[in-house]
Amino acid sequence: MPRTAAQQQLLDDYGLIENLQERLSAVVDRARRLPPLPEAERTETHRVHGCISQVWVVSELRDGRCHFRCDADGPLVKGLVAFVCAYSENCTPAELLADDTDPLAELGLLANLSPTRRNGLAAVRTALCAFAQAQPH
Repeated sequence: MPRTAAQQQLLDDYGLIENLQERLSAVVDRARRLPPLPEAERTETHRVHGCISQVWVVSELRDGRCHFRCDADGPLVKGLVAFVCAYSENCTPAELLADDTDPLAELGLLANLSPTRRNGLAAVRTALCAFAQAQPH
């Protein structure tokens, strides 16, 4: 299944930034504008395991579409996690599960990350897919 128009637009918008450091900075800056998750949602239920940093993702299905809110204990991790969530935002569960694109890899943003950080981001993608898989089809 092809990616959605919104997913392609997100990749295109960030792809216009040629310098990888500037692209990464744009991802982090975007996340800085997101509100933090309330303490009541920073629970073990929402915590993504497999990340060295503390990462929380709140997943909701509204009108048949996936919606995600996230937070992390550091700006870089929050930026990367928020980007992964934004890429999957407003997809149907089927669309999310059918697209195996790693948007961070596609934009070259994984290349300079440590293996543990890459593994943590893979855990985030796994958590989003697990949420989508659990939804009624």
